[in-house]
Order: sequence, then C-alpha cells, then structure tokens
Amino acid sequence: MQFLHTMLRVGNLQRSIDFYTQVLGMKLLRTTERPAQKYSLAFLGYAGNPEQAEIELTYNHGVDRYELGTAFGHVAIGVADVAATCAAVRERAAALGGAITREPGPVQGGDTVIAFITDPDGYKIELIERAG
Repeated sequence: MQFLHTMLRVGNLQRSIDFYTQVLGMKLLRTTERPAQKYSLAFLGYAGNPEQAEIELTYNHGVDRYELGTAFGHVAIGVADVAATCAAVRERAAALGGAITREPGPVQGGDTVIAFITDPDGYKIELIERAG
C-alpha cells in the first residue's frame, strides 16, 4: 500500500493554488476540469506520486465556503527551519489569505520545533522542523 493524497475542499481554487505554490513552495502537478460534474481539481506537492503524497484541492463549482467541523486536524509538512519558514509565510501569506496561528517553538513536553499556519480556507498546517 501507498499513501497517495489528501483532498481538501476549497472555496477559490486559484487563491488556494497561489497559497500552496507561493507561500509553501509546492508545485502545481496537474489539474482536472469536470464541467459536467461541476468540479475542478488541482494536485500539488513537492514531488508527485510515487515519491511523495500530494494534496488534492477540490473546487465544487458555486461553493465558496465550507464549515470545517471538528473532525479534521491538520496536514503536516517537514521543513529545514521552522522560524525561517514562518518568516517567509508571514511575508507572503497576508496577501494570499494565510496566517500563522502558533509561533515556532518546541512541542509541549518535547523538543521538536513546530509551528502552525492556516491556508486561505482555514485548514491547519503543522510545520515540523526536520534536519536535512
């Protein structure tokens, strides 16, 4: 078995593509348009399958907002330097709708450095510092 992707429903596909590419440095890997079914897809990631899992952004035509509920937790991304990544997010995310919701620092009860940001639709993204 292999982990392939996580799907997130978004209210504005281009805004979300801009956030994930310009703020988090992902690549737009491919898109799919399904006008008869009234949805559009964009797959993003740092590499495509099978090297890495991807994020699938789904825009259901005519739906510009979703209630996230309490079941979804977060997506986690490994970064070399959490503080530097947050500085870049702070610089670029305001115009694209993202925000830092937990500043860089050690996880409670441990020494792994993490931070949390949100994307334009409010999805939480954990940044985890990983050497190399």
